[in-house]
Amino acid sequence: MKSFSIINYPRSARPRRSYWFPCFVLAAACPAWAQDTQPDLTEATLPTVQVSASADASSEGLSPVYPGGQVARGGRAGILGTRDALETPFSINSFTAELIQNQQAKSVGDVLQNDASVHVARGYGNFQETYFVRGFYLFSDDTAYNGLYSLLPRQYIAAELFERVEVLRGASAFLTGAAPGNTGIGGSINLLPKRAPNDPLSQVNLGWTQGGQKSASFDVARRFGDDQATGLRVVGAHREGGTSVDHENSRLDAFLAGFDWRSGKARLSADLGYQNHRLNGIRPSVTLLGASRVPSAPDNQKNYAQDWTYSDERDVFGSVRGEYDFAENVTAWFAAGMRKTDEESLFSGITITNGFTGAGNTNATLGTAREDEVTTGEIGLRGKFSTGAVDHALVASYSAFKLDLKSSWIYSGSSSQPNNLYHPVPTPRPTTFPFTGGDWNHPKTTQETLLSSFAIGDTLSMLDERLLLTLGIRHQTLGTKSYDTATGAKTADYDETKNSPMAGLVVRPMKNLSFYANYIESLSRGDTAPFRDAYGNQTKNGGQALPPYVSKQKEIGVKYEYGALAASLALFTTKKPRGLVNADGYYTVSGEDRHRGVELGVQGKATQNLRILGGITWLDARQKKTGSDLTDGKRVIGAPSRQANLNVEWDVPGARGLTLDARAIATASSYADAENTLRVPGWTRFDIGARYMTAWQDHLVTLRARIENLTNRDYWASVGGAANGGYLVLGAPRTFMLTGTIEF
Repeated sequence: MKSFSIINYPRSARPRRSYWFPCFVLAAACPAWAQDTQPDLTEATLPTVQVSASADASSEGLSPVYPGGQVARGGRAGILGTRDALETPFSINSFTAELIQNQQAKSVGDVLQNDASVHVARGYGNFQETYFVRGFYLFSDDTAYNGLYSLLPRQYIAAELFERVEVLRGASAFLTGAAPGNTGIGGSINLLPKRAPNDPLSQVNLGWTQGGQKSASFDVARRFGDDQATGLRVVGAHREGGTSVDHENSRLDAFLAGFDWRSGKARLSADLGYQNHRLNGIRPSVTLLGASRVPSAPDNQKNYAQDWTYSDERDVFGSVRGEYDFAENVTAWFAAGMRKTDEESLFSGITITNGFTGAGNTNATLGTAREDEVTTGEIGLRGKFSTGAVDHALVASYSAFKLDLKSSWIYSGSSSQPNNLYHPVPTPRPTTFPFTGGDWNHPKTTQETLLSSFAIGDTLSMLDERLLLTLGIRHQTLGTKSYDTATGAKTADYDETKNSPMAGLVVRPMKNLSFYANYIESLSRGDTAPFRDAYGNQTKNGGQALPPYVSKQKEIGVKYEYGALAASLALFTTKKPRGLVNADGYYTVSGEDRHRGVELGVQGKATQNLRILGGITWLDARQKKTGSDLTDGKRVIGAPSRQANLNVEWDVPGARGLTLDARAIATASSYADAENTLRVPGWTRFDIGARYMTAWQDHLVTLRARIENLTNRDYWASVGGAANGGYLVLGAPRTFMLTGTIEF
């Protein structure tokens, strides 16, 4: 193979380290300064905070915010539309823009730290955010944007751009269709764009994060016309500088413009967004090879990255959505979207061979160049009618998705450079890459993903809406074409169809109490049989594409509201097929992963001044029918047996405008290998924060201070995040953040 050289990209200068203590003192002084500036803090001088948003292109609008403002009362249940939690036979959690801003969340992963069913991890060999939902991983490029898959940036999604982050726990093939990236077995994530509220909004935010990273953002919205039918909202964000980890640097530029229009019968919305995310010297994942134990987590400030590694991703994305009421009870809708991505990166991690000493090797250097073009769309019809004592809400839809993936790679080959987790060794940047795949500057198409589906469902309402039965089915076609990176010749063609049924029941003996049950499936493309098994033996059907994998979920639960508090309890079991080589030498769908669990959640206002948001998940994720005594019955890689979190906010009596908050996140141990010999310890992290609201010259000013990982604990934050991957990601050190917001 030919050798290949790439340009040495210049790196921004690293800021000097900053320390949190002086800034904490400064933050503590801010409330006093604000009070001196505006001593007469009366009802008349403090403006009302506008946290509501107008409806998207939907007659249903956004689900109302629950008391406390941190989550909504429900969320979007796929093609069934926006549903109240008590009327839905599924488990949905919807985090609000207010929570995102108050917690100073930077990414969608930061927001999801508040969900006890979600564990935030990282993709294999890159810096992509990946999420475990009920123990099954979900790639960030399999998230949905306003109901459409894969329109948002592929590796990292800035949180400032969104009104809601919705988590639909559990399988969702009927509701949302199969995810393009073959993940999302345990749940789906949908992000809702911001829309112009009924009142004008002009907001500017300035921030600083330990390590020297500075940020600035704006959020401006107006409605126009005599009837305020047209809305425009523009959001922009910029971050640049170091992090709390030594010698890490990142830069982000993000922008989103959202338009909406509504009339008596028609509603229309559109969005256009841009994000450029650049990482330099970001601490990589840690791979274990031949180690007999998991190494203890090193100093969390230490960076074992090679300083010339980088990742650069640029995305342009947009969507349009509309509805029209043909009659009082008949509504048609359409939605379409696109994404264009240019991505380039150079990686080199570390592999540990001795878990006691941390000794290992620097990984060989891999560079990737990638271009994505996504187009997707959906049309549908909703209607309501009655047959005797039964009311019906009928829905039908057709959707299509296409991804054109162009990629190339460069590889330095094997590396024997000794390294150590606790005493990192710098390695010179390779100057040539003897192994290449494709043209770095002009990558060819290496994969096309083509998905289409037709779905129909009906929700039957009986006994004055005390009994709700939802039945539905989706007919899906999964298609993938693979091409050689160098020649462009087709190497594989996958085209399979499958029906995905669903049944859900809700029983409401009281208005504030509901019991539910569901049966629903997930769908993903089947594996391609390998030519050799794990022991090097040749398989008899190498290269054969297996039929789609159907994962089957059963769930029962109860939801209860008491005043301004809500609680939920869910019990679920999901069986996911897995391929293995049988005794006859064929690679077949013979094994399975079985995930069983219990989820308990609580949210709302415990008292007038106290808000809580939290939950706990018990998960038993096991490998079944693996064909090996070494793995059969063992826990799934990266899936902890317990996760819990609790977030508490307290409005301090006698100090109007001052709110304190605290959050605990706890994760039990997990395993980094299929045989369960490499146990990764569990951990608990504590975060605290404070915010102060005041009026300054008739403008609302909010000052926020936050410390994450208060005790500065060293811990392995996640294990794995890709198929059979047991790599480790180190948690961030104690990090202090400070932001100020002014509304004009």
